[in-house]
Amino acid sequence: MGLEKLNSLYREVILDHSDHPHHKHALPDATHKITLKNPTCGDVINLDIQLDDQDRISDIGFTGDGCTISQSSASMMTDAVMGKSKDEALNMAKTFSDMVIGKKHPQKDLDELQDAAILSNIMTFPARIKCATLSWWALQRALLKQPDGNVDDSEKEE
Repeated sequence: MGLEKLNSLYREVILDHSDHPHHKHALPDATHKITLKNPTCGDVINLDIQLDDQDRISDIGFTGDGCTISQSSASMMTDAVMGKSKDEALNMAKTFSDMVIGKKHPQKDLDELQDAAILSNIMTFPARIKCATLSWWALQRALLKQPDGNVDDSEKEE
């Protein structure tokens, strides 16, 4: 596939998820809730997760406002982790965070990210990395029951 066609596909997938986000709704009875803000650009993600009695994500939803990248990434993330176990979802969040800063992972791990894998080129736009990772950080923090708050320059992925 030519670079121009690949860039066009990239834009189409991102715009589709941004214009028609999946799972964009609150879950009043969620077992895990968190709100994260990116003070750099003003993105806000409120993430609600319902774990079943086997620690699987039985429902997930997000609300909030932000740029096209943050909203589409949240939509892609919710699709990818639906039905996954808590540990699988945490591993996927780690894979995604690594991917957007250029760390390598086996193709099977990237395939599990589904549409979110298309955001691998976000590393060429360093200012947008936080936008793309905000919902994935929210997923990690919610599942690990870490506090709400801001994502700022002092926070580094391990």
